[in-house]
Amino acid sequence: MLADCRVHTTIPAADLARAARWYEEKLGFRPVQQLPGGMMYKAANDSRFVLYPSPNAGKAPQTVMGFTAANVEEEVRVLKERGVVFEEYDYPTLKTVESVATREGVKSAWFKDSEGNILGIVQFT
Repeated sequence: MLADCRVHTTIPAADLARAARWYEEKLGFRPVQQLPGGMMYKAANDSRFVLYPSPNAGKAPQTVMGFTAANVEEEVRVLKERGVVFEEYDYPTLKTVESVATREGVKSAWFKDSEGNILGIVQFT
């Protein structure tokens, strides 16, 4: 059953070389495998994601990949030092303060990669 399988995500890149540089320089990822249709990256606990060339990069209005962190504020601080720009939201049901939204049981922050894809960081409290 799929409920017993590991999951991964695929992320479109209009310019694969630019995206690969951004993920390395800003987030610290290095590709672990060159694929016929893109590049595979490995994160904690053997989770993985693939960057692949596509003209549809940055068109999804929602988060395409999320990271679970022990301390969202610290991750935001470090990423800002590396030049990552965070999204700021001010909606009736979601407001960020210094780039972090705090809701019951969760803290979250969002940023866009070099291709305009939305990535998120979450801390379950």
